[in-house]
Amino acid sequence: MRLKKIIFALTAIVGALTATAHETAPKDTAPQYVFYFIGDGMGMGPVMGAQTYLRTVVDGDSTLTMMQFPVAGMCQTWSASSPITDSAAAGTALSTGYKTRNNMLGMAPDTTVVNSMARYLADSGYAVGLVTTVAPDDATPGAFYAHVPSRKETYRIGLDFIESGYSFLAGAGLRGVKDAKGEDTDLLIRFREAGIPIYYGPTGAKDMAPGRAVLLNPQDTHEWNVGYTIDSLENVLTLPLMTEICLERLEAESPERFFMMVEGGNIDHALHANDGGAAIKEILNFDSSLRIAYNFYLKHPGQTLIVVTADHDTGGMALGTEANRKALNLGVYDHQRISKEEFSDYCKSILHSRRVYTWEDMKDFLAERLGLYGPIPVSEVADKRLKRMFEDTFELRNTSDQETLYANFNAFAVEVFKLLNTAAGVGFTTTSHSGNPVPVFAVGVGAERFKGMNNNNAVARTIMQICGIEEKE
Repeated sequence: MRLKKIIFALTAIVGALTATAHETAPKDTAPQYVFYFIGDGMGMGPVMGAQTYLRTVVDGDSTLTMMQFPVAGMCQTWSASSPITDSAAAGTALSTGYKTRNNMLGMAPDTTVVNSMARYLADSGYAVGLVTTVAPDDATPGAFYAHVPSRKETYRIGLDFIESGYSFLAGAGLRGVKDAKGEDTDLLIRFREAGIPIYYGPTGAKDMAPGRAVLLNPQDTHEWNVGYTIDSLENVLTLPLMTEICLERLEAESPERFFMMVEGGNIDHALHANDGGAAIKEILNFDSSLRIAYNFYLKHPGQTLIVVTADHDTGGMALGTEANRKALNLGVYDHQRISKEEFSDYCKSILHSRRVYTWEDMKDFLAERLGLYGPIPVSEVADKRLKRMFEDTFELRNTSDQETLYANFNAFAVEVFKLLNTAAGVGFTTTSHSGNPVPVFAVGVGAERFKGMNNNNAVARTIMQICGIEEKE
């Protein structure tokens, strides 16, 4: 047990050992504007999926914004407790420069509190804004302001944001408003008492007053995420919209210096679902948000740093499968107009209704919303397999759901999306995280220091060094 504690203590300072050897930059050369873009679950497989989609389907000359940056590297993501990290440990490494155990936020493995770059920058006069497409008290955003031994302590995470003093927080919904039994907490009252108004949806965004604020998705919609791009939902927040709003507010509040963290959380949700089409569209959406920051950089190239990376790889997504070796047809996903999660919910609604729903009804739906039995041909063998799964699921009702981190998927929906991914030539190794490395892209002040193989805690420490941050013991 003593040896284990020593190992954890050593791991807590591994950031100092693995970070670059550069000296901390003088404060007068530090960037005034720092943008940190984190694609949750966005390994190189998904990035190449999005890039290949642009090149082969959209326009042969199109390139992701992140892949136009002059500096590119790789990043290892292992945590202090596992070769395969979770988002809490990875978020802590990316924000504080310390590796920790899975499930922990803003703490070293021995539960010592460690501060994020956002905390140091805020203390140095930078305004801070955090944006995500998932719950703003989830792991990645929480890693920039919270200090809890478990990411499940969402009420405490919410209180930590109140205490942070940060200017702006945006995302899907605050999970800390309910306790473990589903009962209301006093978290919204605590926000109100602290003078932090909460606004809802695109309409509420138009009514925001100056000062600290929280922007959430419309009430009673998508607690876990703002909704997938591929579902084309109305009256919900989007990552580009939240990024624009955050940037405008920070420019108005602190035109001389600010820090923004922008997370594409839905990328991870789509990859947990093994939904290749939704994942690619989420990365394109993330890249559109990045373009907003890059346009700002073009106006302030000598004062801005943008770093793009991921907390971990999810799904082990790859282009090319055994069933579809050299064929790749990502245009298949242009016929997809519903996410796996929404389609699974649709299937569950059929099971819970009294409606007589036939195989022909389902084939019509698949053709209209997913392209199967329409522009995407279905072989006789695949047709028989799909029909048998339909009968087992909807008539005999003897199938089990597929359980993943964020959703349970109807068995028929799982089979449908396996077929869709196979038609596209996309494969997955898992519905969880993998130990694969993730990309790092950078442009601006000090960007050259992210070349080569990084470690996630070293990425954080390098940003802090570039910003002239000296850690306080």
